[in-house]
Amino acid sequence: MVENFNLVESLSHPLTMDSSDPPFQETYKALFKKLANKALTMPVIVEERDLPVIDLGQLSLNKEERRECKLEIARASREWGFFQVLNHGISREILEKMREEQVKVFREPFKKKSREDKYLNFSAGSYRWGTPSPTCLRQLSWSEAFHVPLSDIISGTRGGNSTLSSTMEQFAGTVSNLAQNLAEILAEELGHKSTFFMENCLPSTCYLRMNRYPTCPISPDVFGLMPHTDSDFLTILHQDEVGGLQLVKDGEWIAVKPNPDALIINIGDLFQAWSNDIYKSVQHRVVSNSKRERYSTAYFLCPSYDTVIESCNWPPVYRSFSFREFRRQVQEDVQTLGHKVGLPRFLV
Repeated sequence: MVENFNLVESLSHPLTMDSSDPPFQETYKALFKKLANKALTMPVIVEERDLPVIDLGQLSLNKEERRECKLEIARASREWGFFQVLNHGISREILEKMREEQVKVFREPFKKKSREDKYLNFSAGSYRWGTPSPTCLRQLSWSEAFHVPLSDIISGTRGGNSTLSSTMEQFAGTVSNLAQNLAEILAEELGHKSTFFMENCLPSTCYLRMNRYPTCPISPDVFGLMPHTDSDFLTILHQDEVGGLQLVKDGEWIAVKPNPDALIINIGDLFQAWSNDIYKSVQHRVVSNSKRERYSTAYFLCPSYDTVIESCNWPPVYRSFSFREFRRQVQEDVQTLGHKVGLPRFLV
């Protein structure tokens, strides 16, 4: 057995005052001590595969090609729960500027970032890192994020970091239009010409999340982001070339091959419930990396907390529930169990 005494000892050293990394070592010291008599986990080889790639440029072509594009979107949502889109309408310039500003803000000292309400003028609680109450290392997410309500972003340059704010506003504006279009297409493919998403998923209820995954000295014992499903209708993700995103397909974990020209779309829990299990919200995770840090930006299409989610077909698989009730249940499970349960709590 290769023991980890030196590794644990190095993890116990406190961070310097100007370190950009969150204090994982100090906060989760008790969990790291369990590594002392444990062999290093060998990385599990996971097959890297391309997600279905859909060219949204077809939506502006003739009737047949528009129809085929919509069918591809619905098929990928049923069979994968994930797909990639090209010609998505978000310029490379906006994506590159978003990444540039994101890197700058995450490289600020931790103590500065954690005062996000004063430093960036975001709502208190927007800055998050780690996991609230892990009972073991596999429940710890080695990452940090700014989870920002779009209402904060729409306020524009009302203070804080104005360059970041204006870039986020540009990004969110274009991505929110894409999310609405995709939601309408998916509803239409279920036979519902629905205004539900336009009426309930407003800029004031959606979120933008900037993620950073610092290099992790105990990879692969710790996830960058532990396995989960998303608690929204749709997520739109832009990731860098580092890779690390994995998802479950046919009962096996697969690694998503990065595509710099594509955005990744995935179905969330609310769309699975609304579609009566036709569209799939699948488990995904981010694996940590001992050599390279990773960045991504995600847009979450969410309704207001009072919005009631009902299955669109009969008989319903899930009972009706409000988004507030769903979020409360998720938070309770994470606090008490260390992980999310999600939709199984709401089965009829």
